[in-house]
Amino acid sequence: MKNLLPGLRKFSESEFKNKQSLFETLSKGQSPHTLLITCSDSRIDPNLITQTEPGEIFVVRNAGNIVPPFGSSLGGEEAAIEFAIDGLKVTNVVVCGHSHCGAMAGLMDRVNIESLPSVKKWLGHAQATRRRIEATPEGKNTDLKKVIEENVLVQADNLKTHPAVSAALRQGRIRIFGWMYHFENGSVTVYDPKNKTFILSAEVKNELAEDMTRFAL
Repeated sequence: MKNLLPGLRKFSESEFKNKQSLFETLSKGQSPHTLLITCSDSRIDPNLITQTEPGEIFVVRNAGNIVPPFGSSLGGEEAAIEFAIDGLKVTNVVVCGHSHCGAMAGLMDRVNIESLPSVKKWLGHAQATRRRIEATPEGKNTDLKKVIEENVLVQADNLKTHPAVSAALRQGRIRIFGWMYHFENGSVTVYDPKNKTFILSAEVKNELAEDMTRFAL
């Protein structure tokens, strides 16, 4: 608490005042443009990475940025996704993994999670990722980075099983994107379905950035 309380005081006394008009507007409601599904890892700060203001992105976080297939989990992911799509009318959905993900290391038995039964059970929703990786030539020896990238794509597929998402895609109301954040160097890679690879966001040409349809999953 000794590290948190001074921050609360600083926010109330200075930071809030700098954006008081924004927060007054937000008190009347929210209209985020993007649903960001990412990991609970403490090294990820969604607003810092995207350089967005409060109210712009609706964030769902859990270990491994996992989206259980519709109806397979009693967690809050289903409700949050439905609310973002049909309640808040977001137009973009991003599934964002990150480098050195402990959840994915646990999924591939590279760290021992036997003493964490709830974590082990939760990672059951990522078994499709493990099976896909094991089916590659490298198998269980696949580089963790590739495991994390594959998991982003698997979870994007799971996302499409949710009725609200399926309907919104059919109506052309949303687009889904896959990202990976590399916190050790500050870069973000974006999945390019055309070339079936993740590319640096900094290398996305301006004309493509204006219309991200090419990168939609």
